[in-house]
Amino acid sequence: MPLGQTVSSAAQGAAFGLFPILWIVVNALWVYRMTVRIQALVVAFCFGALLEALAGFGAPVAICSVMLVALGFDPVRAAVVALVANTAPVAFGAMGTPVVTLAQVTGLPLDNVASVVGRQTPLLALVVPLVLVFLVDGKRGLRETWVPALVCGIAFAVAQFAASNYVSAQLADIGAALAGAGALVAVPHARVPADESVRASVLTGARSEDLDEADPRGEVLRAYAPYALIVVIFSVAQIPAVKDWLAKATRTYDWPFLNVLNPDGDPVGGNLFTWPIVSTGGTLVLLAGILTALVLGVHARVAVREWVATVHELRFAILTVTSVPALAYVMNLSGQAATIGHFVAAAGAGLAFLSPVLGWFGVAVSGSDTSANALFGALQVTAARESGLSPELLAAANSSGGVLGKMLSPQNLTIACAAVGLAGREGDLLRKVLPWSLGLLLVMCLIVVGQSSPVLGWMLP
Repeated sequence: MPLGQTVSSAAQGAAFGLFPILWIVVNALWVYRMTVRIQALVVAFCFGALLEALAGFGAPVAICSVMLVALGFDPVRAAVVALVANTAPVAFGAMGTPVVTLAQVTGLPLDNVASVVGRQTPLLALVVPLVLVFLVDGKRGLRETWVPALVCGIAFAVAQFAASNYVSAQLADIGAALAGAGALVAVPHARVPADESVRASVLTGARSEDLDEADPRGEVLRAYAPYALIVVIFSVAQIPAVKDWLAKATRTYDWPFLNVLNPDGDPVGGNLFTWPIVSTGGTLVLLAGILTALVLGVHARVAVREWVATVHELRFAILTVTSVPALAYVMNLSGQAATIGHFVAAAGAGLAFLSPVLGWFGVAVSGSDTSANALFGALQVTAARESGLSPELLAAANSSGGVLGKMLSPQNLTIACAAVGLAGREGDLLRKVLPWSLGLLLVMCLIVVGQSSPVLGWMLP
């Protein structure tokens, strides 16, 4: 590949990293920074999923670890619980950024990719709450609190499936997190006296005496308002007439110095750069953030200062998130991903089993499902077409398998250790979460194998 085209394709990948990926992350984390002072309801699995939905990129592990320690958890256990809990929501984290990226680099329709991922990761959500209860208090905790754990998992899974398939990939985790939390409040087994709920604390909120007093109704409404605004705005944006109106602001440009042709002499998709100025998730979250500032009474000066502080906090993540797509675009447009895909396709039927492993490895190394999708998404699609498997299935498997590598990534292990005061003990956490990561990965591999055959093929759209 000529040097000029290499540099140009890397620049286009970096531009994609900035917009829409980081545009979504910055604005979503900004909304959280404005609401953190009044957040009252803490549920490890559901609140962690909500943070993953809005921010992702390590925020759920850092915040939930600290909360669990403050509520009386041992620091090591708090970190392990936060890491394991940060699995099921990852594929739709940061307002659906991983699946949006996957669709972009593979050329597959976003709705198709999100739909298949939404028929894989909800199955993990059925298991993870039970795993969390076991981590907190072993078999006894599982025996005594399996009902609320299962109810929470079912509610989360159903909402994530429904949103990703019929509403919007960007709303999948927000809806799932709120549904899971609502189910926990509703199920009688979750409302037990404080002295009987210690072993089930990760699912019932780990109540302390300070939380026994009812919060003023106005504060409760204000705490939920930012998330309600996001749900409403994204829902309205999916109305066909509104969606078409927002799409009119989208601009498409010929990317300079690229002019990459396929073997038939036709231009490839990378020669164009699409800029969805208004319809992208980041702009919608920005609108929600402005309305949030009004509802919470945040002064404009303070809101702007928080936005700038958010960008500063993410400065190293910005470098990473622009660099990885830059590399991915070079790999894709130079033919490297296609070449590796042809080689991997030699696995034949075994490719369905190995596909989630590749995504798992990518996230374990990079710490981001978005990055793993950018790196390996096109490769998975090429290998699928060569072997006669569904491109949507293997692309989705890359993302679904990747979520299980999140707990092993050096980035997340470091964040967890730093958050709970265990600096230097990343190895200890790794040994504790590795068996769970590998076990759940095996489950996901078997699910994908089943979906590639008549056994579970009926699950696919």
